[in-house]
Amino acid sequence: MARIVDARNDGPCPPSGYAEAVRSCRVALAQLNTTVGDIDGNCARIRDAIVAAREAGAAIVAFPELAVTGYPPEDLLLRRSFCEASRQATAALAPETEGIVAVVGFVDPAEEAPFNAGAVFVDGRWADTYHKRLLPNYGVFDEERYFAPGRTTPVYRAGDLTFGVSICEDIWEADGPVAGMALGGAELCVNINASPYHRGRGAERARMLATRAADNGIAIAYVNAVGGQDELVFDGNSIVLDAQGEVVATGPQFRDELIVVDIDLGEAGQRRKDSNLTDIREVDLGFSPDLMLSAEPARPHTPPLPDEAEVWEALVIGTRDYLAKTGFTRAYIGLSGGIDSSVVAAVAVDALGSENVTGVSMPSRFSSGHSRDDAAELAENLGIEYLSIPIEPAHAAMLEMLAGAFDGSEPGLAEENLQSRQRGNILMSLANKFGALVLTTGNKSEMATGYATLYGDMAGGFAVLKDVPKTLTYAIARWRNEAAGRDLI
Repeated sequence: MARIVDARNDGPCPPSGYAEAVRSCRVALAQLNTTVGDIDGNCARIRDAIVAAREAGAAIVAFPELAVTGYPPEDLLLRRSFCEASRQATAALAPETEGIVAVVGFVDPAEEAPFNAGAVFVDGRWADTYHKRLLPNYGVFDEERYFAPGRTTPVYRAGDLTFGVSICEDIWEADGPVAGMALGGAELCVNINASPYHRGRGAERARMLATRAADNGIAIAYVNAVGGQDELVFDGNSIVLDAQGEVVATGPQFRDELIVVDIDLGEAGQRRKDSNLTDIREVDLGFSPDLMLSAEPARPHTPPLPDEAEVWEALVIGTRDYLAKTGFTRAYIGLSGGIDSSVVAAVAVDALGSENVTGVSMPSRFSSGHSRDDAAELAENLGIEYLSIPIEPAHAAMLEMLAGAFDGSEPGLAEENLQSRQRGNILMSLANKFGALVLTTGNKSEMATGYATLYGDMAGGFAVLKDVPKTLTYAIARWRNEAAGRDLI
């Protein structure tokens, strides 16, 4: 059992290097960038983080929601073999957890529908499993389609530490599982997440978590996934709060990190225990972590990024991970000399490196010398390969080919859109030839109003600015120039 000393009573002094009479839990939050479907790769990263957490002296290490499978696995969950593989890989992690408690998100198969689950490992054995109770079914979430909801909230006792586990949405409801575990005597909530990024999300989370902690008198260790998966971006930004709702530590945004934090448990668990709760399940883990507070507590703080920097980093990691997780290393971008293609090219360089980006200017008789010069100057500023492929021969040939069919009609939109479609054809041909991905350059304002050409400037594999309106595109361009200390874009 952990050795606890109360400063108000006579007794043995704490060992050197530890603060007197303060009960604390050292928690490691493993902010990982996982890949959907890469169970072996994800588990290798989980093993490495368990080793690092144990070496850092953590009593508990927590991993993101569905860390074993990656999030969101979507229709892979309809394959029984995938769900079984998740469970088998999770079980194989048990021997790695000697001397530590580990909470790992995984898919738990069941007869009718799988569970979004958290495995609780203790000192080399799989001790228990928590099933997510509140399944989001709005926005980008579709969990009711795939998962069955959990029915009980476990409260775990590890020596003199009592804690609970919740998964993402569970913590957003005021009267949800966190309130239940607090009434069940828990002093710490380990909340594992795959919470997607949007502007202002970090502050929104922090406000909610502060309320949840203070209202329930429970410390909260919130770990979030990081990285891009398809169209989603996870920002990390893990956070720890004490039982008064005060922020103890914060992790970085958009970066893998093992965040080691000492949580003072002195005021936690003060809410009166209610023995009449029917959905609370008490579990004795048979393990006693060290709860002495170090004389130099670990409480790292990473300040949040400014708004434009945050958006830029989200675009960079989203682009980088989309290419990496789909097997691409190079990108082609059509350069018009305008703001959108310039921003996309700069994001691509930050994501992939200048050596892996090619900008293609495709002028026509209607292209101004100014726009051609701007495209060439941008490529030089970014240090990327630059190609100039005039579309006039292809445009003239296409008009000649269609002349009979178009005979008797006035020239108009169809002829104008031929230019855009020929540019899309050129970009796709280059990418197809050299095993690269085309990044489209349309922004959210254009997508919302339909100001785009089907099979033209919409052609490509990833739309970097799809969720960035035109005004914000200008703002992040200005920020990137300021960060570079020159007119990069």
